[in-house]
Amino acid sequence: MSGAATLRSRGNQVTFERRRTARPVPPRLQLSPRAVRRAHPRESVDSSTFLDAMSLAVTGVSIVTTDGVAGRFGITVSAVASLSADPPLVLASINQRSPACAAVRENGVFCINLLSTQQQELADTFAGRPTHGEPFDFRRPAWSPGTSGSPHFDDAVATFDCVLEQTHEAGSHTLFIGRVVEAIGSTADPLLYTRRAYGRPCR
Repeated sequence: MSGAATLRSRGNQVTFERRRTARPVPPRLQLSPRAVRRAHPRESVDSSTFLDAMSLAVTGVSIVTTDGVAGRFGITVSAVASLSADPPLVLASINQRSPACAAVRENGVFCINLLSTQQQELADTFAGRPTHGEPFDFRRPAWSPGTSGSPHFDDAVATFDCVLEQTHEAGSHTLFIGRVVEAIGSTADPLLYTRRAYGRPCR
């Protein structure tokens, strides 16, 4: 609201009156249908476009293992992350089609084994495409049980042994959040993955 002033004279007195006037209301912005679709997309990007873009990210390479009443399983993954330092929590994402997914849920424990640049063949073995031998084969490298009972790869860059705290379904994958009960690290260089190929850090 804004005001307009008026002087009025009554005999020897002069009075000052202010009249309130309404401000003009600006016209409402009208969006075209095309602009509305851009601001609020209704459909997801197609899977191939999404995967092509995500392939440009640089990630580590890990084998998530578990052992217990459901048996011993392992699967190569790239989607692992630290969630919290206090309490120490990590996340691992596993495709629901993998038997390891159901096994982690039933066993209630898992271990993230971060691989080094010398362990590409092991990564392929637990991705189901071994260069030699059988897929998902625990017999060849050196594995030992960790605090939770999950297999630790003895030559890993780092291992994070976990008790399962939470699970979340997310599309084709299950997110497993674990509380770390044992963590071991080394000075080896971690194996990287980007553009659908392995790589190594530059020093």
